[in-house]
Amino acid sequence: MKEPLVPVVPMSHTAHIRSHRKPRRSATSSIALRAGVAGGVLSMAAAGASASANAAEPVTQTIELPTLTADMSAQVAQSAAATQQAAANYELRAERDAAAAKAAAEAKKDLAEAKKKAEAKKKAAEAARKAAAERAARSAERATLSTASASASASASTSVSAPSSGSVATVIAFLKAQVGDAYVMGATGPNAWDCSSLVQAAYKQVGVDLPRVSQDQSMAGTEVSLSNLQVGDILYWGGKGSAYHTGVYIGDGQYLDAANPSKGVVIQDLSGYPADGAVRVL
Repeated sequence: MKEPLVPVVPMSHTAHIRSHRKPRRSATSSIALRAGVAGGVLSMAAAGASASANAAEPVTQTIELPTLTADMSAQVAQSAAATQQAAANYELRAERDAAAAKAAAEAKKDLAEAKKKAEAKKKAAEAARKAAAERAARSAERATLSTASASASASASTSVSAPSSGSVATVIAFLKAQVGDAYVMGATGPNAWDCSSLVQAAYKQVGVDLPRVSQDQSMAGTEVSLSNLQVGDILYWGGKGSAYHTGVYIGDGQYLDAANPSKGVVIQDLSGYPADGAVRVL
């Protein structure tokens, strides 16, 4: 360490006068003094550095955790039990929701099946109703025919006269003009017919006066074989003299008739509904 510099002070004009001050110490004493001061300063610096080093070191303390009491243990156990119960409740609710969803899906499926069966049953009932109505119409016509007198049936063949004019073509043209009209039992035209009224009206176009009901029409004219049919022959279904339905043969294995309430006046194939007999009046 360097020694401090001592300032040089110029001497005054009174320097030759003896001073009452004490004489200066010797150089040796001054050096010793400076050395002592320097040593003290160094000692203080070392002590300060040591104190700083000690202050920089972290101070650690050991904190002891409190021991769990019986109350705290009970609270922990109670909390664990509550958590477990909540988990069980959640699981139960999830199972119930899944069961409810499954039940709803099954109910929806059952409802669809029930609707499907109800629709099929409704269609079957409608078909049965139509078939029953057709059978009832046929039965009513047969009942009407059964009330006809035996004498009228016997004389029916003599009531048919030869056509004074016209031809088979006129009869067929009239019949085809009625295709699409309604079937109404007892109706006689011009837009609704039953089987025998349509046949009667068609032959009236050429001057042939036929009986009104199919039972009597089956007795009119000349009996012909079904294998030897000609256009214009009258076809009948049922026994001769007790027929319940009539139509007119139009050729190519087809006939035209007022079939029933569901079909109305139509052209049909004999192969689908073969006749029981035929008569020729032209």
